[in-house]
Amino acid sequence: MRIDAHQHFWTLSRDDYGWLTPALVPLYRDFGPADLAPLLAEAGIRRTILVQAAPSVAETGYLLDIAARTPTVAGVVGWVDFARPGVADEIAGLAKNPLLVGLRPMVQDIVDDDWLADPGLAPAFAALIAHDLVFDALVLPRHLSRLLTVLDRHPALAVVVDHAAKPDIAHGRDDPSCYQSWRADIAAVAARPGTTCKLSGLVTEAGPGWTVAALRPVVDHLLQTFGVTRLLWGSDWPVLTLAASYRSWLDGAVELTGHLDAEQTAAVFGGNAARVYLARRGRR
Repeated sequence: MRIDAHQHFWTLSRDDYGWLTPALVPLYRDFGPADLAPLLAEAGIRRTILVQAAPSVAETGYLLDIAARTPTVAGVVGWVDFARPGVADEIAGLAKNPLLVGLRPMVQDIVDDDWLADPGLAPAFAALIAHDLVFDALVLPRHLSRLLTVLDRHPALAVVVDHAAKPDIAHGRDDPSCYQSWRADIAAVAARPGTTCKLSGLVTEAGPGWTVAALRPVVDHLLQTFGVTRLLWGSDWPVLTLAASYRSWLDGAVELTGHLDAEQTAAVFGGNAARVYLARRGRR
């Protein structure tokens, strides 16, 4: 069963998407299940993981409501304020909904680069562990050293690195040295057994002129460090549409992993997501 491990829905009138402005013309409209359904059918994708796009608990409720009435949505990665007093009780309450599979603070948008390493976030991470929820790490390369601090403090934490921490593929095509720090830091994260990584968001980082060849050094490094059992394919739709169509990215990812055997391919394009997100919550 193919699973898209990373997609979004949003309704502009909710007005809690601070990053989503009219300047992002292709994205500045509502996106819902009816928009995605034909793309999933064409691509043979049966289930998805729906991921938050706004830093509000209200949006988490909105996504859980969509998941409850949309058979293709297998689970939701929501949001809470990790630094808020009483966050453990809040996470416990949200975790009563079996459709919640993880939580994701929008670390890439937080001004303080050291926020993730704040020991005051420990109750949130402990609650994630206690309720079998995944920590989706929306980080940039400069945050990976802070993520390692979190992993040291909470070795039982299940972590999925979103979009491979967004390496600078646009510049990497001309200057591979720009990957040097990312390569070392993502390898250090991959060395921790509780970590996995999404094969997603890469075409957006490469830009509209993306090619399979430009992505290959990044994908090869991810395969070498995480291995086929800890990579999860995701579309990042509709953000994806800034650089590619749903099908063209899927086809590109299939080409990038074309040397894998059938069992390994099935793991990257669905089996790993089922294990990491759904089996953890007692679901298939």
